[in-house]
Amino acid sequence: QVQLVESGGGLVQAGGSMTLSCAASGTIFDINAMRWYRQVPGQQREWVATISKAGDKTYADFVKGRFTTTGDKIKKMLYLQMTSLTPEDSAVYYCNMDTSPYENAYGTNYWGQGTQVVVSS
Repeated sequence: QVQLVESGGGLVQAGGSMTLSCAASGTIFDINAMRWYRQVPGQQREWVATISKAGDKTYADFVKGRFTTTGDKIKKMLYLQMTSLTPEDSAVYYCNMDTSPYENAYGTNYWGQGTQVVVSS
C-alpha cells in the first residue's frame, strides 16, 4: 500500500506564490508517473500537471508559465511551485502517482487527501 500526503496549502493573496509538496510512502519500487490535479467544490477534478516516467513535464494550459512541477523519485517527493496566483486557482490540490511495488510489477494509481489553496483578491 502507498500513502500520498500533500502539504503546503493555505491562504495567499492574488499575485503571490505558494509551493505544494507531496510525500509518498509505503511499498514503492518505482514511481512511474506523478501528477497534480485540483478540484473546486461542486466541479469536476481537473488535471494540472504531469511528470512522466521519462521525466517529461506537461501542464494544463491554464497554468502554463505560472506553475512548475518537480519530482524526486529517490526522495519520493513531488512539488508544485505556483506563481502569479489568481482567485481562480483556489481549489483543493491533489497529488496522484502511479507506483510499482516491485520490479516489473504493474503500476497502481494512488491519490493523496488533498491540500486546500485559497487565493484572496
